[in-house]
Amino acid sequence: MLSKILIANRGEIAVRVIRACQELGITTVAVYSELDREALHVRLADEAYALGGQTAAESYLNTEKILEAVAQSGADGVHPGYGFFSENTDFARAITERGVTFIGPPPEAIEVMGDKVSSRIAAQEAGVQGVPGTTEFLASGDEVVAFGEEFGWPVAIKAAYGGGGRGMRVVNAKEEAHAALESAQSEALKGFGRDECYVERYLTRPRHVEMQIIADVHGRCVWVGERDCSAQRRHQKLIEESPAPAFPPETRQAMGEAAVKVSQACGYHNAGTVEFLYQDGEFWFLEMNTRLQVEHPVTELVSGIDLVREQIRVASGEPLSFTQDDISLRGHAIEVRVNAEDPAGGKFLPSPGRITALEVPQGFGVRWDGGYTAGDEVSQYYDNLVGKLVVWGSDRATAIDRMVRAIREFKIEGIKTTLPADLAILAHDDFRNAEHSTKWVEDVLDLSGVGGEPAAAPTDEGVEAEEKVRRDVDVEVNGKRFSVAMWVPASALAPVAAAGGALGAVRPRRKGSASAAAAGSGSVTVPMQGTIVKVTVAVGDEVTSGQTVCLLEAMKMENAIVADKDGKVTEIKVAAGQPVSAGDVVLVIE
Repeated sequence: MLSKILIANRGEIAVRVIRACQELGITTVAVYSELDREALHVRLADEAYALGGQTAAESYLNTEKILEAVAQSGADGVHPGYGFFSENTDFARAITERGVTFIGPPPEAIEVMGDKVSSRIAAQEAGVQGVPGTTEFLASGDEVVAFGEEFGWPVAIKAAYGGGGRGMRVVNAKEEAHAALESAQSEALKGFGRDECYVERYLTRPRHVEMQIIADVHGRCVWVGERDCSAQRRHQKLIEESPAPAFPPETRQAMGEAAVKVSQACGYHNAGTVEFLYQDGEFWFLEMNTRLQVEHPVTELVSGIDLVREQIRVASGEPLSFTQDDISLRGHAIEVRVNAEDPAGGKFLPSPGRITALEVPQGFGVRWDGGYTAGDEVSQYYDNLVGKLVVWGSDRATAIDRMVRAIREFKIEGIKTTLPADLAILAHDDFRNAEHSTKWVEDVLDLSGVGGEPAAAPTDEGVEAEEKVRRDVDVEVNGKRFSVAMWVPASALAPVAAAGGALGAVRPRRKGSASAAAAGSGSVTVPMQGTIVKVTVAVGDEVTSGQTVCLLEAMKMENAIVADKDGKVTEIKVAAGQPVSAGDVVLVIE
């Protein structure tokens, strides 16, 4: 069994993997960007390594930084989660070439199936037919036009190395082709590090049904039931369920066998999902996701199989703990994704921000897989999935009613979420009668009266959240010297002149404070030699006593220099990067 696993991801999937490792007695290693310094997955892991940067490209898609963390931590396994590098052949190969186990399929299988074009060819060779489409990467919008003219409009442009609806554009006419391809390539590059795309026929009323498979390195490959993921917006899933409703047993059997054929054709092992489009009693191969899916919990609830645990066992070289005949599905499970989006009017606009309150529902058959807690920030730089609410019921009707109850019990403030839209979907007769399709949310569902929850104001008695700044210090551990970076509230870094000339620590100021100003001179000075890192105010700004006005770096530490009285800034004598001496006046307040 692997002994130490680094999770090359963030959010709820990183939390999910960490918890599975803890149950197996495996040490966990988290990685994090500057914005995720205090994220839940970082707090839960046994060790954590900084990647630096803010955007995905600067952090979670920075191969060099992640490989450094693998080496420094001594991890013998890497779990990629989903998204980011989970379907990146080069990343998987870079891991395995270092003698570290990649918890996923072999790089060769990702190369075949992670590329949606070659996966179509492999599926055809295995006797599984796909939706008509190109088998080469698109070189220009002219090829999209030619395909549309031959097979009819609309067509779908898709990222060859992506998933989750990112890098996908529906083209309704030839006039849209060039702009749509450019947009799809741009989104694919930002999300997956590669911009290759292909085009295929776009079915008008299909259902999205996918089959969960898992295979070990000893030649056993099984299918663990299907999931219906047809409730989507912008080709991204909102609600998933298992088993698929109104889905004949003989079709389920045939689809399961087809999924195994596709998997075995590329020498696949570990967990994966083979996606199909289902319409009018027929199904077509769509693509294979060579990773764990966001919606894997619904399969876990109906099968009783911990898929993440099984992933780790398989990656450790152990055989599957069950056979195809051992799999028995019971009841019905539904998952809703709680995204930081405002569904008002069906627009689903991003709603990043700080979660000021979060109370998740409880009760029989209710599960919450989340990546945030109250006080955490949902950043604009990453996927806006807050978490997944999952329920189990003895049948579909029971599961739907249980989910409705759970959503109504769910409390989240500070951001707007997709929960109101989820309620509208669950209440609609089309969904309850399994008459919806992948375009149903956008074409049929009326969300004109639906809005995200109001973003409630913080309830921390008016204390403003302070900016945190980096403090570099040298420490000794068992006689060995280390350089350590600490992130602390700006006001805690330096003593300042308080009333009477005594030195005192600055406390967080309160909004609307009416306390009397300290008896300062208004000429703010620095207490030591150093370099100005940042000026946080401008001429004309109104400031209050104790407010940070600039940051001073001295002796590898950033120190907050604060106003000594209430008033208006009339003069600023320094700029970022400027050296100063003890006693120098940095700004004047009147």
